[in-house]
Amino acid sequence: MNTKLYVGNLSFNTTDNDLKTAFAAFGGVNSAELIMDKMSGRSRGFAFVTMETKEAADAAIAGMNGKTLDGRDLTVNEARPREDRPAGGGDGGDRGQRREFQRR
Repeated sequence: MNTKLYVGNLSFNTTDNDLKTAFAAFGGVNSAELIMDKMSGRSRGFAFVTMETKEAADAAIAGMNGKTLDGRDLTVNEARPREDRPAGGGDGGDRGQRREFQRR
């Protein structure tokens, strides 16, 4: 079963291939995807690496968490599902209403 890992604190110079190569030492890598900023096209400093097995993922966490890649100490853990967030930038869109009540 595939296991997705979160990889944080990446250098802006790190590539998908760099990640695949580094994580392949621990088992089969299905994919490595850097997360890019939509506006600038630049890396956001984190990625998701999908390992072929849970055992490979556990070995990669143990072997890569805190290790240096491209001059940065990595944070590696099992990825968690994204939490639901309210629309409107996370404040529910009522920020203006709160200000209105505060003025009265």
